[in-house]
Amino acid sequence: MSTVFGKIIRGDLPSKKVFENERILAIEDIAPVAPVHILIMPKKEIANLQALAPEDLPLIVEIVEVAKKLADEYNIEDGYRLITNNGKLGGQIIFHLHFHLIGGRQLSHTMG
Repeated sequence: MSTVFGKIIRGDLPSKKVFENERILAIEDIAPVAPVHILIMPKKEIANLQALAPEDLPLIVEIVEVAKKLADEYNIEDGYRLITNNGKLGGQIIFHLHFHLIGGRQLSHTMG
């Protein structure tokens, strides 16, 4: 795995893990934009949504299930965002599929 997330998944870089199983890892974002800002990613190296193979689609379902669980644990179930950036023009910086779970305050209606 060649990205910073690959290094975190391998244990080469530290992170504050909030969820982990054999397929998914969730960590606190090091530059949060809200009181709750968690990154949820598959452990399998997938560049972005466009790179998903049909056999990888169950990972997306599992990521959503993890996001719902974490939203409950962090008491943000009444309002949060689950977003991913896809490609350079979509604002993606790290090319390892990941989702931002953001909440814990009133979020604005603007996205860009």
